[in-house]
Amino acid sequence: MRYLLLPRDENDKSQFLAFAGYTLANWHVLESELRQLAKTHEISYTETSPYGTKYEVRGTLAGPDGHTLHIVTVWIKLEGTEETRFVTLFPDRKRVDAE
Repeated sequence: MRYLLLPRDENDKSQFLAFAGYTLANWHVLESELRQLAKTHEISYTETSPYGTKYEVRGTLAGPDGHTLHIVTVWIKLEGTEETRFVTLFPDRKRVDAE
């Protein structure tokens, strides 16, 4: 999940996450909070592919500096296994636009 905190030319999420205080120095905090979010929030099916079944989990992160981020996380349960992996996250535009 550290890759989310690396600046990129396209689809950069590092600035979004930095707004709430997530940095490479505390990437493990982000990882822990994302895993907890997946365990405690409603899971929505999105699609099935040859690789597995993708799910979304919507929630809120209260970052290390106290700012709140509304996010959507994407997870995949790999085909033929019991393994579930984190894929990505992005801002929850539905929550942001509603406020």
